[in-house]
Amino acid sequence: MNATDAALIDRFLEMMAAERGAARNTLAAYRRDLEQAAGLVTGDLGTAETTTLRQLMQQYQGLAASSAARKLSALRQFYAFLQDEGERTDDPAQPLARPATRRPLPRILGHDDVDRLFARAGEEAAGEAPPAAAVRLLLLLELLYGSGLRASELVSLPRRAVAGERQYLIVRGKGDKERLAPLSDRACAALDRWLPLAADGSPWLFPSGKGHVSRVRLFQMLRELAARAGVDPSGVSPHVLRHAFATHLLEGGADLRALQLMLGHADIATTEIYTHVDSRRLVELVNRRHPLAHMDVPTATVDLAPPSA
Repeated sequence: MNATDAALIDRFLEMMAAERGAARNTLAAYRRDLEQAAGLVTGDLGTAETTTLRQLMQQYQGLAASSAARKLSALRQFYAFLQDEGERTDDPAQPLARPATRRPLPRILGHDDVDRLFARAGEEAAGEAPPAAAVRLLLLLELLYGSGLRASELVSLPRRAVAGERQYLIVRGKGDKERLAPLSDRACAALDRWLPLAADGSPWLFPSGKGHVSRVRLFQMLRELAARAGVDPSGVSPHVLRHAFATHLLEGGADLRALQLMLGHADIATTEIYTHVDSRRLVELVNRRHPLAHMDVPTATVDLAPPSA
């Protein structure tokens, strides 16, 4: 494996740790898979084409479906990262057929844990002269859970992303595509408190040094907040809060198509993973929302009189 591929893999794994909160074992597995792939392909892994990757996947045919699927997942996420970072203009792994396995459900936070995070963040940012870092963290939390932003989208928000009437954010997401993300009243209030505290002259909404807050630092701040709030830090990350945003909205009756637009998914099939709401909620939804729920049920009348002779 050459130095260029090694550096790209290191950057990818750093993103997985910071944005997704990937566990140590997961990161180690992805490293093994990508380094193995880099050793098997002809040329550089970072510049490989779809034909080369198909040949690579053929070498995995003797593996269990779950193992082949994990290796393909590593490749897909690796190339999506390269495209997102501007290292490539295409995604050569996208056309590859996925092995037939059941897709795991995303980790999410329960409502109680979310409440604890917000209660602690709000308490730390309370008062007439709270620390700037506490106000910033509260706003970051509001935008992760209230707008469903990816970590990379959030930390790199420019100041001009805030629209004039502050009803939404203009977000530049994957594939350099822009979308509108909702800005709640709570987020607006936190934003009004943060802007006077942010460094003047910086083009970033969340400046840090000569640039903006990093994904790694965002991940660290959330884990530290979780510990202070009495929530298991291992279950908290920017990606987990994005999952919670989507799942809780869907549980509340949000339309799947609207959720797709808010999350910035190119394919609604990606959004459909969030349809794992529990069966009780589905039954309640049918009973309350379906037209049949509001129709009178006809009652049959039974004539108990004996038949005439």
